[in-house]
Amino acid sequence: MPAPSSTTAGTDARSQRSRRQGRGDGQWALGYREPLNKNEELKKNDDGLNVRDRIVNVYAKRGFDSIDPADLRGRFRWFGLYTQRRQGISGGKTATLEPEELDDTFFMMRIRIDGGQLSSEQLATIAGVSRRFARGTADVTDRQNIQLHWVRIEDVPQIWDALESVGLSTTEACGDTPRVILGCPLAGIDDEEIIDATPQIRETAARYVGDPAFSNLPRKYKSAMSGCAAQCTIHEINDVAFVGVPGPDGEPGYDLWAGGGLSTNPMIGKRLGAFVPPGQVPDVWAGVTSVFRDYGYRRLRHRARLKFLIADWGPQRFREVLERDYLGYRLADGPAPKAPGAGQRDHVGIHRQRDGRCYVGFAPRVGRMSADSLDLVARLATEYGSGRVRTTTEQKMVILDVPGERTAELAAELDAADLPATPSPFRRHTMACTGIEFCKLAIVETKQRASDLIAELDRRLPGFPEPITIHVNGCPNSCARIQTADIGLKGTLITLPGGEQVEGFQVHLGGSLNGGDGADSGFGRKLRGLKTTADELPGYVERVLRRFEASRLPGQTFAAWAAKAQEEDIT
Repeated sequence: MPAPSSTTAGTDARSQRSRRQGRGDGQWALGYREPLNKNEELKKNDDGLNVRDRIVNVYAKRGFDSIDPADLRGRFRWFGLYTQRRQGISGGKTATLEPEELDDTFFMMRIRIDGGQLSSEQLATIAGVSRRFARGTADVTDRQNIQLHWVRIEDVPQIWDALESVGLSTTEACGDTPRVILGCPLAGIDDEEIIDATPQIRETAARYVGDPAFSNLPRKYKSAMSGCAAQCTIHEINDVAFVGVPGPDGEPGYDLWAGGGLSTNPMIGKRLGAFVPPGQVPDVWAGVTSVFRDYGYRRLRHRARLKFLIADWGPQRFREVLERDYLGYRLADGPAPKAPGAGQRDHVGIHRQRDGRCYVGFAPRVGRMSADSLDLVARLATEYGSGRVRTTTEQKMVILDVPGERTAELAAELDAADLPATPSPFRRHTMACTGIEFCKLAIVETKQRASDLIAELDRRLPGFPEPITIHVNGCPNSCARIQTADIGLKGTLITLPGGEQVEGFQVHLGGSLNGGDGADSGFGRKLRGLKTTADELPGYVERVLRRFEASRLPGQTFAAWAAKAQEEDIT
């Protein structure tokens, strides 16, 4: 990828806030190459990709105590490894203890699954790794990955050998890198699909994952490529997204987006107004990524995401720099994606494919699986389908290519394993992040709390008709996308009148991602004092949903109702 030219782009950038303290925002393209924080210094000292050799040849042989702290809490992420939270540490100590006090000697390992595409052989291999090396744990994430826990450093080389033997990897599953590329689980089989993005996902991943040109980005970098009619890859909140649209000449291609993201400062991505033909997608992806690498803000960690650069520059200027200095050609103008229809974006249930066969989408409980359940799904995918399995952005899974006459039998087997293809609305639409069980950033427990909430709501509100999304997060970082849910729950500690601190949640209401051009998407409503203890959570949610049912207008969504509801109706 060519280096940027010294044009007005650089001059204009200097005239912004880049002059702070005479060192700018750490933008490489403006000459600020000296590290301005410990993260940048760590990356300059040694590329994160180089840690693999030390893991295999040093740390796995000598054990946990031999690991350099800079590798342990930094470069290990380049290969999908985070230390787990030491068991028994309360949420009140999350922000007060030193890293070495929070670290356990075990790791979470994230397996990247670009496009959410797996074969039954690959899934069975993950199950075997989980059983042998991770105490049978497995979580399906809302980034279509699978996470394992309780991994020992001594076992990592064997795990990599097993995964790589079936074409899987943990390379750049975490870290300041291009993480997994989201894709529609129905790519290539959905009759309403605009374009099958599978070739573009595979080529982009093959060319650039593990490429040192992109192994030192300002911060994490999330991508999506899809022609899904339901727009299930949530293009609005990715750093870069390619959204299937009919092109100016009628041939399908992609509308280019950049600068979406959540965490503590959520932003909806921006359309660049550019149409990208399928053959240009890898180069354009590399161009957008290069602009972020060279102009991204490296001085302050909390401003090191692409969304802040897009917010300062605006989409027009970003596109100009991309085309002139990185691509060397202009992209055609193109149409915005149309908003998806009334269907849901999670692909749960039994539905017909374009070839006459069916797919069966099912709902693990808040993404929590096990080695045995993964093995079962792999077996069922082979027995009832062609062996193709998919993960979704909603912590769900899909088995493809099932003959219509066998779908009921498959659904019955899944249901017997607590993996329902026809789940209740609450089971279907509740997600949860890893939480305090394993995550060092978490303040509260999430997976079990969310699971218990589902059970209580199913008991208290049987047959509830509306698809209410409930997202449960253990800290402010929004791994479970709390700002985009009907009911978003951010973990916090609540002090009771007697002074006791208990787990609780700050409540966000009425968030939504409605697809299309992003105009109708938003982050809902947060009232400063709107909190509930974890024990009172089922009662609070029940109360709000009953008020919604009683006072909503005909056809009114929860998000629309929550935006205008009186405070007494939502507290």
